Amino acid sequence: MKSAFDSIKAMLLVLCTGLATVGSAFAAAPAGHWDIALYGNLFGAREYQVWVPAGYDGAQPLPLLLVLHGCVNGPNLMGEASGFNDVADTEGFLVVYPRQNVTSNPARCWNWQLPINQARDSGEPSILAGIVDKVKADYSVDPHRVYVTGISAGGAMTSIMLACYSDVFAAGAIHSGGMFKGATTISGSAYALLAGSIYSPDSNGRLAWQCSGSGSPSPRPLPVLVFHGSADLTVNPVNGQQAVRQFLQTNDLADDGLDNDSVKYQPTSTYQGQVPDGRAYTVDTYRYGGRTLAQHYVVQGMGHAWSGSQSGLPFTDPKGPDATLITWLFLKDYQR
Repeated sequence: MKSAFDSIKAMLLVLCTGLATVGSAFAAAPAGHWDIALYGNLFGAREYQVWVPAGYDGAQPLPLLLVLHGCVNGPNLMGEASGFNDVADTEGFLVVYPRQNVTSNPARCWNWQLPINQARDSGEPSILAGIVDKVKADYSVDPHRVYVTGISAGGAMTSIMLACYSDVFAAGAIHSGGMFKGATTISGSAYALLAGSIYSPDSNGRLAWQCSGSGSPSPRPLPVLVFHGSADLTVNPVNGQQAVRQFLQTNDLADDGLDNDSVKYQPTSTYQGQVPDGRAYTVDTYRYGGRTLAQHYVVQGMGHAWSGSQSGLPFTDPKGPDATLITWLFLKDYQR
């Protein structure tokens, strides 16, 4: 007969074995980490960083989010300011941060206002699309769940990527940016930042529809989220309004190939929100065919900043709604 001591020893052995198994499982789960790579084509080369989320093992294809930084910025600061890496670790998606060269722009701005960068398979958009293709080849990516977002110059470049690569991106989010082809010269971009684009969002909506290829109707909508501060003195908030209208016009053409106001520039609902001890904000939602095609967040009193960031970095505002989480929750619902 076993003694009481033998019984206790046996139970402790079982307990310790179980704890060791749990510990091994935690140790086996890979932590999130950065990978750094370079991609180039005939139009140039750009370094990019990939945040590989915690638990990634390549067995299951993950969504991919392309994040385009603003001026005087880069992948590391953009990752810290936005907090997308933390969300990626929780939600399970890859995040790609291209870096603009100082040789291409001394302030590291994406050159969204140059015509060479406003077309498919040309200039910086071709490099960014190439980076996406390279990441798809190097990692396990769900090709139906590829998204793009960016702030400021990166937001304006996001409009270009959505317009010219609607077959690549399932949806996108423009933060403190502007519409597709909001300017086509350096001087024009300065005016657009100050007072809004001189071009019609409806006309540019047609150009955006045409940019992805032949201009034939697409059965798939192109959902877009727009975030802007009402007190943005760097990029006039009217640019956000123009971006919403431009993409609604693009979707009006995409649903049946006709400019027939099937998709209307009229919100189907408006919500007034308030961050506790923070900023008030308004959300206009535009729905069509039972789905949300656009949402427009205007954060009251916020300047040129990433809303809701707690990083303390420049161009962030901790008092606004959490733009990072809102962006991901908006994007993740869509598949191409």
